[in-house]
Amino acid sequence: MKIGVTFPQNEIGPDPIVLRDYAQAVEDLGFDHILAYDHVVGADVSTRPDWGQRYTSEAQFHEPFVMFGYMAAFTSKVEFVTGILILPQRQTVLVAKQAAEVDILSNGRLRLGVGLGWNDVEYEALGENFHNRGRRIEEQIDVLRRLWTEPIVDYTGKWHRIDRAGLNPMPVQQPIPIFMGGLSEPVLERAARIADGWFPIVGGAEALESLPGRIAGLREAVRGHGRDPEAFEIRVQTGFGSKAPDEWAKDVDMYRDMGVDYLCFSTMRSGLTNPRDHIDALKRYKDAVGSLTR
Repeated sequence: MKIGVTFPQNEIGPDPIVLRDYAQAVEDLGFDHILAYDHVVGADVSTRPDWGQRYTSEAQFHEPFVMFGYMAAFTSKVEFVTGILILPQRQTVLVAKQAAEVDILSNGRLRLGVGLGWNDVEYEALGENFHNRGRRIEEQIDVLRRLWTEPIVDYTGKWHRIDRAGLNPMPVQQPIPIFMGGLSEPVLERAARIADGWFPIVGGAEALESLPGRIAGLREAVRGHGRDPEAFEIRVQTGFGSKAPDEWAKDVDMYRDMGVDYLCFSTMRSGLTNPRDHIDALKRYKDAVGSLTR
């Protein structure tokens, strides 16, 4: 099992030197990937009393493609993972171009996690339809893979028309691996049928308890679609929280026994007050679990 980190989007600040130092520290510590969440705009909640604790205009988000292209210049091994990119609120062909460029600049180190998202305010701001996003994402994935593997694409779908056009340059990986996030049954069915992997964010004891069954069922569904279940990646996120190093080690053993391929360690929302605190936490975690991951 390989271990990566969740980039602390809301807590690391806008300084580009800090972003460089963070990416280099992650690679130097031997982590396998950097995963970044995606939001484009945040809602002003002053007139939305029912918004709750979800991301708002106060929450900072670096744009994943731009940031990964920047980080690629300062690293050579660590992979870059979107977890997840809210695909239906973006233009598909532009995503294909941006992802291809990151893959080129990183020499084939991009993994594209995609999902539907929940923020209708964001969809509206980006001019996309929130209500048909589940149906559109399947065609979007088809378009992405065609553009990444065919020099000239002639495509007519329900939501896309490409009239004999193609990307240039093409990505290093043809195609770039795509995995999907989410826990609902339609998402799991879709992932088993068309994705290269699955990235659930597991919160709470009930979700964790059901995870082994979900993983086993998903791999069986992948097999049922005539695909190789061993090639289907399972990525799961675990948190820093208040756990002690021996508990981190137990978590690694637990997830490995479940059949998880990639574990993503998150320091977000842990009360860490500056970028150095996040890097120090990653160092302590790697010291505790590094020998258990290979």
